[in-house]
Amino acid sequence: MSAAPLLRLDGVSVQYGSGETAVTALSGVDLEVDRGELVAVMGASGSGKSTLLTVAGGLAAPTSGEVIVDGEWLSSLSPKRMAALRRRSLGFVFQDFNLIPVLTALENVSLPLELDGWRTRRARSAARDALADVDLADRASHFPADLSGGQQQRVAIARAVVGDRSLVLADEPTGALDSTTGEAVLRMLRERVDAGAGALLVTHDARHAAWADRIVFLRDGRVVDESRAASVESVLA
Repeated sequence: MSAAPLLRLDGVSVQYGSGETAVTALSGVDLEVDRGELVAVMGASGSGKSTLLTVAGGLAAPTSGEVIVDGEWLSSLSPKRMAALRRRSLGFVFQDFNLIPVLTALENVSLPLELDGWRTRRARSAARDALADVDLADRASHFPADLSGGQQQRVAIARAVVGDRSLVLADEPTGALDSTTGEAVLRMLRERVDAGAGALLVTHDARHAAWADRIVFLRDGRVVDESRAASVESVLA
């Protein structure tokens, strides 16, 4: 019997407002992400991509339908358990990085672990390892303002995967980066997935989606198509 998916969205709909002014952001979305799988989500602006990511990460509840992460039905979790799931199992990579400016790179990466009760020494050790994985071991003591955009994004990725989080959710993670740095960021995300994590990548760029195993297309809040991604080599050739 095959293993259960790491992430499952079952008939998920999200509606804002009511009556004639109601706006439907997602409508009956079914989606699965397995361990060791990178799924890209593409669609025009306003198609529901970011809403999908927000719901998948438990940052907002769907109007209807269910979201299951690593066997946990999010609708059944208390706020405390939901926060713990986000700290331990979910890693978020945002386009604007969301680093805390008064904390060093090391402190930014170790913060989720310390909030989860890890001893400082253990958390900082894991954070150093995560920074080394993104080739930033020598920038551990630097503050975000002293780092380039690409370096800040790599810190954000290190924070997203530190502590062996199983699911990485990335919202246009290369949008503010040059092509070379963006490719390096995607390569790191791909390596993390190949090591056993699952990932959901929102992107508008077909070249970036080529790093995925599958591409899901959204239009007006609905999944309208799905395909296997072309090989990275063929797209970048």
